Amino acid sequence: MSEKKGLFWGWYVVLGSFLILSINYGARYCFGVFVKPLAEEYGWSRSVISLAASINMFVYSACAIAVGRIMDRLAPRWIVTIGALMLSASFLLTSLVKTPLQFYIVYGLMAGIGASGLGVVVTNSSVGKWFIRKRGLALGISTMGISFGTILLTPTAGFIVKNFNWQTGFVFLGIVVFIIGVTLSNLFMRRTNPEACGLLPDGEIRAERVLKIETLPPPPHMPYREMFGDLRFWTLGIGFGLAVMILMAVFVHQVAYALDKGIDEIAAASSLGAVGVAGFAGQFFFGWFSDKLRDAKYSAVLGMLIMAAGMLILLNVTSARGLYFYALIYGFGYGCIAPMMPVLTADRFGRHVMGSVYGMLTFFIGLGGSIGPIVGGIIYDRFGSYSYVWQANIVTLVIVALMLLMLKPGHPSVRD
Repeated sequence: MSEKKGLFWGWYVVLGSFLILSINYGARYCFGVFVKPLAEEYGWSRSVISLAASINMFVYSACAIAVGRIMDRLAPRWIVTIGALMLSASFLLTSLVKTPLQFYIVYGLMAGIGASGLGVVVTNSSVGKWFIRKRGLALGISTMGISFGTILLTPTAGFIVKNFNWQTGFVFLGIVVFIIGVTLSNLFMRRTNPEACGLLPDGEIRAERVLKIETLPPPPHMPYREMFGDLRFWTLGIGFGLAVMILMAVFVHQVAYALDKGIDEIAAASSLGAVGVAGFAGQFFFGWFSDKLRDAKYSAVLGMLIMAAGMLILLNVTSARGLYFYALIYGFGYGCIAPMMPVLTADRFGRHVMGSVYGMLTFFIGLGGSIGPIVGGIIYDRFGSYSYVWQANIVTLVIVALMLLMLKPGHPSVRD
């Protein structure tokens, strides 16, 4: 293969993935901004409103299975374009809802389907197919978009809702998703993999310098029987599912716990932002660090243990300063989840079937995330304290770290 001049196209895919994840997760993670205004205008209870977010997450996770299969056959720009159009339309229609049923259909179902087209399965699978040696770094940079979008869009949406109304906030999100999602997908996501356009992974110019380049046509997908019969699949699915379960439980209950400890509302609320900022740094670090190790699983293990250390700090928090210290430690550790999941998937199963395997794994991980807040609430209601929740989180994270430590490597023939 001849040398290609200019910046390797894979880095454009990284940029596109970073920005697509920013608008997708930023737009969906600012849902809390709309809860109180909706409750005040329609008199809906918090549980009625929150159910829409739960439906959204479940539908997003379920659609990841189909999206992953399609990703191994179709150029990502079509998936992202369709997803952006649907997600944009759902936000615009949400500004017109009058009943909970309309809310569930438009925001829960429609937005969940659309968001799956702009989610991690599409973006991370795309990035993973363009890199081998620099895969961790590339995925670390692209997944930083999750934290970046949350940090950027949450206060922006809050400002719009406060100074105008919640309807204008949803219209704003719809316009942003449409403009950026459709534009970026056609600019940066129009190529499937480097081989399809005469390039090599990592921008290499000679095949012998690549770790492994297949000489046979790659399989279109991995059969479910083979996938479910692989212990590595269940180790990743259960391990990261438990980690995300803990993550969502903490996101939902952290502020209430801080208020119970007598910490003022501003400090309690802003601690979530501190977690996001630290996660931004962690996503880059753990992706970069995984490229330096013999096996990327050790980077994930380190991240889980740092999360556990953060939980231990939270268990003993008594002041705003302690809360911020916890947020920085825990947030940095949580940054390992987004990049390490696709890195380990590609390492164990190969980049050419990454969409199929990663999509199915995302379904199980989403299930974990959907039950985390509920489990946390049940434990609190039973014992009247979050201490047992945090203690259970510490034990679970240590177990997850041990599970990942025992994760078997992929066969050499698929480790590209």
